[in-house]
Amino acid sequence: MFKVAVVGASGYTGVELLRLLVHHPQADIVSVTSRQYQGQPISCAFPSLGGFCDLICEQLDVTAIAQRAKIIFTALPHQQAMAVIPDFLKAGCRVVDLSADYRLRDAQVYQAWYQPHTSPELLAEAVYGLPELYRAHIKPARLVANPGCYPTSVTLGLAPLLERGLIDHRTLIIDSKSGTSGAGRGAKEASLFCEVNEGFKAYGVASHRHTPEIEQTLSALAGEEVKISFTPHLLPVDRGILSTMYATQTRSLSTKDLCALYQQRYAKEPFVRVLPAGHLPNIAHVRGTNLCDIGLVADERTGRVVVVAVIDNLGKGAAGQAVQNFNLIAGLDEQSGLASVALFP
Repeated sequence: MFKVAVVGASGYTGVELLRLLVHHPQADIVSVTSRQYQGQPISCAFPSLGGFCDLICEQLDVTAIAQRAKIIFTALPHQQAMAVIPDFLKAGCRVVDLSADYRLRDAQVYQAWYQPHTSPELLAEAVYGLPELYRAHIKPARLVANPGCYPTSVTLGLAPLLERGLIDHRTLIIDSKSGTSGAGRGAKEASLFCEVNEGFKAYGVASHRHTPEIEQTLSALAGEEVKISFTPHLLPVDRGILSTMYATQTRSLSTKDLCALYQQRYAKEPFVRVLPAGHLPNIAHVRGTNLCDIGLVADERTGRVVVVAVIDNLGKGAAGQAVQNFNLIAGLDEQSGLASVALFP
């Protein structure tokens, strides 16, 4: 058994981590932290955990936690995570970080989109935790930077095309939609029921913080700098991300050709499902899972390809992927604790 701690357990990502870890055959949760619920059982914050995880929420004491846990999940907001992760590493722990603090390799880029970085020396060491691309690098890593939700859907959707140079990335347009849990559990006017229900809106147009992360990952795939037009939208649903990507083909491929290409690329990936030609994915079919479903259309009239990728933003977009990374660094079956069927209806 691997003794693990969840630091920042009282957010939506925290509860999803705990939901997955309590049933994980090789994970022993020994510590959960929360400032808001300190001294109370975590099940007070999330009654859904009652009887499954009733650990008392602790204050964030790195030394005390590191004496009991060797693998740490940090589900803290950006800036708060990098304040403690260096100390966990010094204490001999391995960390899967779900914040944005170690995803960007360039400290100046991070500062431009977030704030100054307090441990830039760790950026070169941190491994970007998208197993479908970087599995071999993740396994020995001390620090895994769990990818953002939008970047996960976009990268998995575009990787086979960019790897083979099959699209002109200068024509790339990305249109994404997310459920409201992506905004976190904190009270925000824009996330109130009456603000979201029966509505549908764009936000963060040409300014969303996931933009540099997406560009960094796509540039690595393309072998040259990629700049994108990225527009996220807020859906009036709890969970799910649907990303639709458009680009001009550099070589004319049919929808069946594209599906065959993707099926070959992801044939050994347990969490990526490529739908057959004529079928497009639905966020309802990945709810509560670590799956990414991908559908493809070749638009022969315009010469463009349309890629649709869906994930659960709390699953493959956050906690599920974090557990997948935990399995890799712990040397376990990658699907351990994650082999679940979607919650449908």
